Amino acid sequence: MPIERIKLADFGNLELLAKQVVEGFITGLHKSPFHGFSVEFAEHRLYNSGESTRHIDWKLFARTERMYTKKYEEETNLRSLFVLDASSSMYFSEGNTSKFEFSIYAIASLMELLRRQRDAVGISFFTDQVDYVSEIKSSQRHHRELYDRMEERLHIFNPSKMKTTSTAKALHEIAELTPKRSLVVLFTDLLDDPDKVDETVEALQHLKHNKHEVVLFQVMDTQKEMDLDFENRPHELIDMETGARLKLNPLEIRDQYKKRLKEHFNEIRMRCINLHIDFVEVDVSQGVAPILQQYLIQRQKIG
Repeated sequence: MPIERIKLADFGNLELLAKQVVEGFITGLHKSPFHGFSVEFAEHRLYNSGESTRHIDWKLFARTERMYTKKYEEETNLRSLFVLDASSSMYFSEGNTSKFEFSIYAIASLMELLRRQRDAVGISFFTDQVDYVSEIKSSQRHHRELYDRMEERLHIFNPSKMKTTSTAKALHEIAELTPKRSLVVLFTDLLDDPDKVDETVEALQHLKHNKHEVVLFQVMDTQKEMDLDFENRPHELIDMETGARLKLNPLEIRDQYKKRLKEHFNEIRMRCINLHIDFVEVDVSQGVAPILQQYLIQRQKIG
């Protein structure tokens, strides 16, 4: 079975699916893509014969005539928080995996990768506010509780109960709820109020100001949402978060729509780059495994 096309129904539970995805692409990773992001000095320890001399503190050696190596925060504990947009627009599906489902599969796979490193993880869901935030822990029991929580979320969507998005508000709250330096990985379609770009960027800055590393996965159905690729006939488009309806022929507005949407997302992407935030554009039709593998290998090369 191609790993880019697997679904939860093929495996019975999210943990088994995540293991299958990770086994499929981990052979292409020569080292952990997540080690080294937190390089704050933590403590000294005595140098052991045979170890790399890279981190020996030579100034301390000159004073004490004993060799010590510098131990960094990333060696003691990597903390990761996965933050998932659970607003109604994330459940859009037109022949592909929904954006929410894609994000759950991606998060589960990254959690499995981090579990193998014995790193601490947590998850959070938000709509117009933070709906849920877990502790960040590394135990096997905790990992399984998170898998259960995510599986539960896959099955509770009710299209009649529309949920709007307030990314900025949620991220400010996440920043306050996460006091220790962490890797914050955000999955969202960024289909928030286009007039609130500054507010969203300010919330991302809040996370960076608190010393978190931030990775933003922008999850979209490119064919339908970005390219407006529908049949050349009248359609009624319905906003999944507000219920607003609009009758039109997509072909008549496609070029202008694509231009404005591209400009909007490009602005956010460039401002993320300026904040040293990884901005990963995701097309759900490509599948979870190829997208994660491409990003993680690229991250290794940069690191």
